[in-house]
Amino acid sequence: MEKKIALEALAALAHETRLDVFRSLIQAGPQGLPAGEIASMHDVVQNTMSSHLAILSRAGLITRNREGRSIRYNANYEAMQSLLMYLLEDCCRGEAQICAPIAEAMACR
Repeated sequence: MEKKIALEALAALAHETRLDVFRSLIQAGPQGLPAGEIASMHDVVQNTMSSHLAILSRAGLITRNREGRSIRYNANYEAMQSLLMYLLEDCCRGEAQICAPIAEAMACR
């Protein structure tokens, strides 16, 4: 991942509502969530939520699919993985015990 792309993703996540929305989409899994449901879950009016979703989408962190009159949003797991790998790329300096707690915490249970 290029630094510029990482910075754009981090900037998109550097807002309380957008971070909460992204985490909700991660938790929702591959089926994602409709835009209206996302707005309701986070108690945000739809036009404001639209702006937040557009920022996350431009950063490549989420995708959208039109379903009739509604839009369903999904987390872009590949982009999330790339960002995490970029952030952790040099964390261990060859000392696995440094990153072991992170690896344990990230293991799906």
